[in-house]
Amino acid sequence: MEYNPHEEGTPDRPYGFVYHITIHNDSPRVVTIKGRKWVVTNADNTKLVIEGDGVVGECPRLTPGTQFHYQSYHLVASDSEAEGAYLGQVEDGERVFTRIPKFKMEVPSL
Repeated sequence: MEYNPHEEGTPDRPYGFVYHITIHNDSPRVVTIKGRKWVVTNADNTKLVIEGDGVVGECPRLTPGTQFHYQSYHLVASDSEAEGAYLGQVEDGERVFTRIPKFKMEVPSL
């Protein structure tokens, strides 16, 4: 996670942080990523929940041993933490859930 002063924010969330993620399929089954959920907690303990289908407009299908890489960003108002999960589905229809560990976004002194 890195602060990116060029990522355009909004008046209420002016600080942009870019993140790069690689999803690895270390299982013996084919998994399709169907959705994701992020929970961003600001320094004042307010929360922003972001949910949606797939990741970056795609529903990647990962065969065993493969990976999918993407980058995206979060806009925040202050120092924050983010955590979340990916929701996947294997070929027999079983749903799988993988946590995204918590990470910090610290706004630099400008």
